[in-house]
Amino acid sequence: MSYASWGNNLYSGKKSYNIIGKRNLFLSAGLAIILISALLIGVLGLERSIDFKGGTEITVSAVSGADQGPAMKVIQSDSALKDASAASLGTSSVRIQSKTLTTEQAQQVKNDLAKAYNVDTDQVAITTIGPSWGSDVTHKAIQSLIIFFVLVGLMLAFYFRTWTMSASALFALVHDVLVTAAVLAITRVEISPATIIGVLTILGYSLYDTVVVFDKVRELTHEYQTQSKYTYAELVNLSVNQTLVRSINTSVVALLPVGSILVISWILLGGGTLRDISLALFVGMIAGTFSSIFIAPTLLVWLRSRSKKISVHTNKVAQKRAGKDVKVQTNEKGEEELVVAHPIRPGVHRGQAAQPKKAPRSKR
Repeated sequence: MSYASWGNNLYSGKKSYNIIGKRNLFLSAGLAIILISALLIGVLGLERSIDFKGGTEITVSAVSGADQGPAMKVIQSDSALKDASAASLGTSSVRIQSKTLTTEQAQQVKNDLAKAYNVDTDQVAITTIGPSWGSDVTHKAIQSLIIFFVLVGLMLAFYFRTWTMSASALFALVHDVLVTAAVLAITRVEISPATIIGVLTILGYSLYDTVVVFDKVRELTHEYQTQSKYTYAELVNLSVNQTLVRSINTSVVALLPVGSILVISWILLGGGTLRDISLALFVGMIAGTFSSIFIAPTLLVWLRSRSKKISVHTNKVAQKRAGKDVKVQTNEKGEEELVVAHPIRPGVHRGQAAQPKKAPRSKR
């Protein structure tokens, strides 16, 4: 079967994957991934850049090959650079990050690095970020994420007219953020303002993918109660299958350039801001595609199936398939309930003895 035929069969319903039917499995997997990611973040911690924790950054430019060796020798020989780190920036720069240095210490390190790389001191730039600035940047980053989640939750609740879709989409976004953060913690990539931009970007990407799926769900489940052929869960499953090819195509098209940038920045350029943002985008897009297909719709059905209206309709479809005549009526409390009329079965003649006796006439 060709890819196009496979997509057409998914859309028409000739071929279907029972994703919603296995919602307990996928929800359990999603919860497990979230817990494991949170555990990794708590144990390993996130490697924050000096933009968040404060410190001194020294950049040596016009370096042939961006060799970190001379910088490491300077770090090892200077006690002021204890716990400092060195990284290559592209093919002609080296960056050293350390705790906050005094003016005298920074000038001494600057001279040592210029001598180690045989460059002029003008090629060595020093930037110092105070702890108050780093704390303010951290506060603003957390604030931006909270505002993003609040606005997204309100927008989705208003757009879809139901809190269940909003809650399901937010849960998927939490999954994407934690998975991305866990990968950054494992790879020890620094969390910089560029990384935060990447995280917000992938949240927008994941949200867009989820909204496309939910739009199809809203289209297919509109007035679902007027029919007795499909349950609500089956209509949601059809919606996921119909948007599956679109989600895969969008993800592949987006991942190819991002993956190329990631490889070039990590292997050829040796890291830097470009690597930080591309890694966050690459991991987040994969997590977002997974959550929009397997987590958000399954959680939606899990939440909606708890309502009386959905459960009554599901029972109605089941009874119809069993060949029973059913109808939905409203009881005295205003709640919908299912009334099943069992088919009439032909009786059996039990003979004259089973017939009612006629009372004898009274004699006068």
